[in-house]
Amino acid sequence: MPSQQEVKWSQLKVGLIVLVSVTLLCTLLFLMTSASGMSPFSKKLMVKTFFQNSGGLKVGAPVSLEGVTIGEVKKVLISTDPARKLTPVFVLMRLDPKFIGSLRKDSRASLSTVGVLGDTVVDINSQSANGPELQDGDELKTLETPNLMDVVKASQGTIESVNVILAKLDHIVDTIQSGQGSVGKLIKDPELYDKATQTIDELHTLTANINHGKGSVGKLMHDDQLYDRLNDTAAKLDTIATNLNAGKGSAGKLLNDDQLYNNLNSTLVHTNSLLAEADAGKGGVGLLVKDPAFARKLNDTVTNLDDLLKGVNQGHGTIGKLATDDAAYTNLNKLLTSSTDLVGAIRQDPKKYLTIHLKIF
Repeated sequence: MPSQQEVKWSQLKVGLIVLVSVTLLCTLLFLMTSASGMSPFSKKLMVKTFFQNSGGLKVGAPVSLEGVTIGEVKKVLISTDPARKLTPVFVLMRLDPKFIGSLRKDSRASLSTVGVLGDTVVDINSQSANGPELQDGDELKTLETPNLMDVVKASQGTIESVNVILAKLDHIVDTIQSGQGSVGKLIKDPELYDKATQTIDELHTLTANINHGKGSVGKLMHDDQLYDRLNDTAAKLDTIATNLNAGKGSAGKLLNDDQLYNNLNSTLVHTNSLLAEADAGKGGVGLLVKDPAFARKLNDTVTNLDDLLKGVNQGHGTIGKLATDDAAYTNLNKLLTSSTDLVGAIRQDPKKYLTIHLKIF
């Protein structure tokens, strides 16, 4: 049976071992929290945010500011608030208060991964933030960035489109190899190749003729006289344009004479005034346009005139007979002829016709 002294020594050793273990545990916790940028004795800053998708974010994941670790994730939950239907993922973060000077209320939180396939972390961006300092319990707005799965999903449609295009290209290549279509015939059909070669030869001949000054195009390119004529025509056109700018000639005055413009503008104003009066029913034109009684009178006058002309054409009345009866025309012509002869005879022997014989008894 051990003595009392041995029992006390054993208890003392157990106590020392426990004390050393607790010290090592506290030191390890201190080192772990110090590695995450937070002291175990400092006051923590609790901040929340909401994401559309957690992207594999876990509790204990680091929170960084421009890539520097400033805290850790404490909670990742699904919010049942109807107002958070579009961003249901609730994330609670514990931040080190010593970085509060760099954290603003309008800072943005986003999810990112360490490397390509690394763990998901929360990254806070304050580069463009200029609001007041972040306080305990504030909510950070999120900046959604596409993750790897989003890129893969977006690329699936592109891959399907590329597959469809490749299938169509494969069909086109098979069609060409079988000699179908214009390109296939161009590759497989010797006759089409001969025609293409003949066309190229004809183009070569045409180019040679043009270079030798043959034909209309050749003369246009090599005839100096034609060039001189074109140059003279261009000079004349330049002279005409100069005269127009100088206000010479009718066209020049039309372009540069302010008085002509003013007269034309005055005429247009007067015409608009006349049209306005006519539209208001003033004047003869206005009455003709707006007054139904005047229009009826004018219509009756035109009708009566038409009836009168019809009567004349049919030989009715004096004017009608005069216009259509040849006998009246003949008699009138004879009368005029006789009158002319009488006037001629009087002029030749006026005494014969103008002498007055007075007899008394």
